[in-house]
Amino acid sequence: MKRLAILLFFVFFTHIVNAQNQTQQTYKDKEIFERYIQHIGDATEISMGDLVTKSALFFLETPYVGHTLEKEPEQLIINLRELDCTTLVETVLALSKTVKEGDPTFEKFGKNLQIIRYRNGVINDYSDRLHYTTDWLYENEKRGLVRNITQESGGIEHKVNLYVMSTNHEKYKQLKGKPELTAKIKKIEQEATGRKNFRIPASEIEKNRASFQNGDMVCFVTKMGGIDISHVAFIYFQGNKLTFIHASSAEMKVVIEKETLMNYSLKSKNGNGIMVARPL
Repeated sequence: MKRLAILLFFVFFTHIVNAQNQTQQTYKDKEIFERYIQHIGDATEISMGDLVTKSALFFLETPYVGHTLEKEPEQLIINLRELDCTTLVETVLALSKTVKEGDPTFEKFGKNLQIIRYRNGVINDYSDRLHYTTDWLYENEKRGLVRNITQESGGIEHKVNLYVMSTNHEKYKQLKGKPELTAKIKKIEQEATGRKNFRIPASEIEKNRASFQNGDMVCFVTKMGGIDISHVAFIYFQGNKLTFIHASSAEMKVVIEKETLMNYSLKSKNGNGIMVARPL
């Protein structure tokens, strides 16, 4: 009985769920946040690109863990202990925005993360999460959080055709047996498919390197049907080498990529160039 009480105490104090705000985090996440704030220091004079880069570098060696957002009901998941490529990008952008706003608090970080991750910053159900990256770019550019610089950086027109979620709804636990929710996802896919997009061909990346800055968000376009982007990261100039910082599923942690951005893109079996967005 005593052991059970200790276990319940541990669970309660290490795993917090705020039902009213639909937020889940642990005390460890708050500890990491405090270490991050100390690591960044005074960011008054630092550019957004450099702040994003410094924030991304803070998470080097953090374990790669996928599917950390797949909780039901849909809620804001704050997890600074384990990251995949998407949660790394969202977390770093939310942290950087929080620092730039001044008086950074964990609560403010959570609000910024929700604004970045969800359509209109609102959580009603699974369809509110910005699942497709081109849709994510569109919504966050509309809110003034990023600027899509793909076209001005040598991009050519690119057509996306989004359908993988709605046509495979039975494979998603949130959509299985829920035709009304699947219909919402399908409508989002159709709207996003109708927008104009651009991509920079892999062979043209080095030629356009002067257009990029440290901290720019790089999105790897895929030829695979039904989706738009296969991976996301942050551009990083390591001396004269143009590469990127990402949560790597191959290395199972956050790393500075050994390959150049162009070579990585060229070697990708289903790769079709990149899109680039600048955090604001």
